[in-house]
Amino acid sequence: STLVGDLVELAREDAPTVVHEPLELAEVVSRALERARRRAGDVEFDPVLVPWTLTGDATALERAVLNLLDNAAKWSPPGGRVRVQMRPVDEWSMVLEVADAGPGIAEEDLPFVFERFYRAATSRTMPGSGLGLAIVRQVAVRHGGAVWAGRAPEGGALLAMRLPGHRLFT
Repeated sequence: STLVGDLVELAREDAPTVVHEPLELAEVVSRALERARRRAGDVEFDPVLVPWTLTGDATALERAVLNLLDNAAKWSPPGGRVRVQMRPVDEWSMVLEVADAGPGIAEEDLPFVFERFYRAATSRTMPGSGLGLAIVRQVAVRHGGAVWAGRAPEGGALLAMRLPGHRLFT
């Protein structure tokens, strides 16, 4: 059923834009964190969230963030920590970084991790379909953003999603 849901989500790529409404991204990330914590076992999440408003599809964004969190939890060692950080780049764009302390992504795999069905040789024995990060990219692009992967200072993978919007000042 997860695979079917992922395929349906990816099939919407050329569909008309779904409902976009003003939303608070930190709330979307918080909801995804609640779900990820229930599924992550003994992996801890360390969030640093900032108020950030954008117009978008809250359901799709929550799914994309959850995919990033689930991926980090899957690759984290037992008792590992995942850094989740929202960082404004300027007054009109923000980056959500998800960093784990797992084995990281091999240099030769970095350009492909957001491709549909791509699975690095080291991940083929792990659960998954190779669609989760493709969904992340699709959602980011649909919202006027971008994604990339690299090496985290923690030693593992760093997956990042840039989104437009603006910071809320409270």
